[in-house]
Amino acid sequence: MKLNGFITPDGYTSDIAVFTITSEPNGDHKPPLKKLKIMLIKRSESDHEGNPNMEAGKWALPGGFVRSTETSLQAAEHKLEEETGVSGLRIKHFGTYDSPNRDKRGWIISNAHYVIAKEEALRNRKTTYDASDIQLFTINEAICLPLAFDHRQIIDDALWFIKKDMALTTLAQHFLPEEFVLSELQGVLLTILDDSSISTDAAFFRKAPKLPFIEAVTENGQLKKSNRYSKTPAQLYRFTDFQPMVSIYNQKLKG
Repeated sequence: MKLNGFITPDGYTSDIAVFTITSEPNGDHKPPLKKLKIMLIKRSESDHEGNPNMEAGKWALPGGFVRSTETSLQAAEHKLEEETGVSGLRIKHFGTYDSPNRDKRGWIISNAHYVIAKEEALRNRKTTYDASDIQLFTINEAICLPLAFDHRQIIDDALWFIKKDMALTTLAQHFLPEEFVLSELQGVLLTILDDSSISTDAAFFRKAPKLPFIEAVTENGQLKKSNRYSKTPAQLYRFTDFQPMVSIYNQKLKG
């Protein structure tokens, strides 16, 4: 379509990368095995009007076209619920994808969003007319699937944002019990962050108790410990109300 001599897009969509951290049994005296997973839908062979579906049979991020009466964020919220049955998540926008060749139907621009949700929030996910299947995949599993459109690129980019959230905020708190041992915190962090100061036990268990946003739990004036994941009782911790504020100038100006 041309408007005042300029070509306008043929469509406008919202896509949502929904991540979660799952917990699986990991043997006696070990914290649950934590895995980062992404929720994908398998595109149905036909749409709700019975027409052949674009990229049918491929796996994709939930999403769809933005209505003329809504914003892309509003579209992301209602398309997520419409296609997966999942609602009430705090969705964040992170990027725009506008390559002229990204969609065979024409020049379709997509605003991409991401969210990292608790596993329980995705338990009621369900298939709809747009999705013949819906599954949680590890990232390595997901990138080996036949993915629709440019969703591989969107997933790669969304991962950078959840890594930033995990590294710079107390996001890990949402995937831990109120009282936890340090090995549980370590397990959550390692689902997303590839950092030797976290993966190396000696370094992590030495430094973690000094983090300003966690504190040792006490009970009746005594340190509270648990042996649910070890033969030797381990100290329990909890998050405080402290909110970290990270500045790129802090370390540079200290010297």
